[in-house]
Amino acid sequence: MSDDQSSNGAGQKSWIERITGSFASEPRDREELKAILNDAVQRGVLDADVLTMMEGALEVSEMQVRDAMVPRSQMVVIPRDGQLNDFLPQILESGHSRFPVIGEDRDEIEGILLAKDLLRYFAEGGGEFSLAGVIRPAVVIPESKRLNMLLRDFRASRNHMAIVVDEYGGVSGLITIEDVLEEIVGEIDDEHDEDYVQAVARIKDGKFLVQALTTIEEFNDIFECELSEGDFDTVGGMVLAAFGRVPDPGEVVTFMDRFEFRVAESDSRRIGALEVSVLDSA
Repeated sequence: MSDDQSSNGAGQKSWIERITGSFASEPRDREELKAILNDAVQRGVLDADVLTMMEGALEVSEMQVRDAMVPRSQMVVIPRDGQLNDFLPQILESGHSRFPVIGEDRDEIEGILLAKDLLRYFAEGGGEFSLAGVIRPAVVIPESKRLNMLLRDFRASRNHMAIVVDEYGGVSGLITIEDVLEEIVGEIDDEHDEDYVQAVARIKDGKFLVQALTTIEEFNDIFECELSEGDFDTVGGMVLAAFGRVPDPGEVVTFMDRFEFRVAESDSRRIGALEVSVLDSA
């Protein structure tokens, strides 16, 4: 084996090493950097999809929150004094996972309601509902904040929504981590974005419709259980492992003698949704 060959015998440097080598003379501005990256794609050093993401990241570093936020008029909000039966249809119709809770008007933000906190309420069998008892503090940011800085803050704090205010303190809109990511990589397929909270809809007492991409961590959080994550991250992965194949709709598997998973949707490649029944304790 020659000295310039890698230990695996491929005789090639990694793509990141090759890009680094192309920066022997430091690019003088963004346009020159983009030209170097485009050249890397032409020479097969970079994949075109990677280039798209890198160019998106460069654009985001120059953008401000006002460029990507959901305007105030389009915000789906929950009234502080609203009753669950009144605003639940609005939540289900919107398909969102986080909602600002307001007081007298949209400038009076009381906090943020997470859909999964409602799911925990249903999982516990209902009872008297208190909106004030489940809302979380709202993060407030200025319109002028740069998107790259906001993305860093979102990841550090694990908050995924912020309320945007103008220079006078009035609410001008909201922004989520998904909005920022869309600016980087273009339109995001909700089905594959790990930052969307997956839907868990209550069918009737003791039964829930769970999307297969719901994470096991979130399932455990909602149902207050300890399903083992093992070598998979999602509920669908756990069920696939149990069957050892892609199951057909209607097939059933039980975990912990507490949860019965019936396949609600599947095709030749994957599971789409599962009907979960909470079994009576022995």
